[in-house]
Amino acid sequence: MPKVKVNDITINYETQGSGEPLILIPYLAADNACYAFQVADYSKHFTCISLDPRGAGETDKPDGAYSTEVFADDLAAFMSTIGVEKAHVSGLSLGGAIGLWLASKYPERVKTLSLHSCWPKSDPFLKTVVGGWQTIAKALVSVREMIVQGIFPFCFTPELYAAKPEYIDQLAAFVRSRPIQPVDAFLRQSDAVIAHDALDQLTKITAPTQITFGRHDMVTSTRFVEPFRSGIKNSELTIFEMCAHAPIYENVSKFNEDTLAFLKRHIA
Repeated sequence: MPKVKVNDITINYETQGSGEPLILIPYLAADNACYAFQVADYSKHFTCISLDPRGAGETDKPDGAYSTEVFADDLAAFMSTIGVEKAHVSGLSLGGAIGLWLASKYPERVKTLSLHSCWPKSDPFLKTVVGGWQTIAKALVSVREMIVQGIFPFCFTPELYAAKPEYIDQLAAFVRSRPIQPVDAFLRQSDAVIAHDALDQLTKITAPTQITFGRHDMVTSTRFVEPFRSGIKNSELTIFEMCAHAPIYENVSKFNEDTLAFLKRHIA
């Protein structure tokens, strides 16, 4: 996979498909492969550019504080470096938070914005949950095992665990197969999640925006619908029933169908 020098780091990324550029921003602790189930469909209509953000995958993991705004600055510079003037931008959870900053700070870069399981500003509940993940990661000295034991129960409904335990095991095996994220890099990324506050940036977003939530998500629940809908004027809302924080895995076909429909409506 290609790598490019951006700001103070080298970013690893992958490109697949053809058509207008679609940048896929990973969620917390994930690398570019996290959207594998989406790229299969998206790449039939778009040039999918999936990257490893600062601190994850095969991208550099420098010391110092990370923030969702810094991640967005990285992404804007990355787009310039690879020659993408404007793109559709999609992200889940942390990926969406990064997209918020990109679309508000660099509006000329964003053709459409897709915010999945996202939130405008961290509240006490979200901070408590992510703080718990940090505690687990430090105790286990393993980000991979923290994801499987700590994050997975928030990503999937109890019904999925009960009905498809082998599928959960397959997803766990996928997580364990990816590049190891050092605990200190996870802590820097998750500190950025805890500190995230883009509430005042919402009114600056002009790109057509799709906002989606899982009905049973606890981390980024529908409690965040109102600030998004009142702040981002050119936005539409989709709720995925019987899904928690990760509809991209819990109902792949429905997620891909609804998100691709939005994206295709905005192809030039």
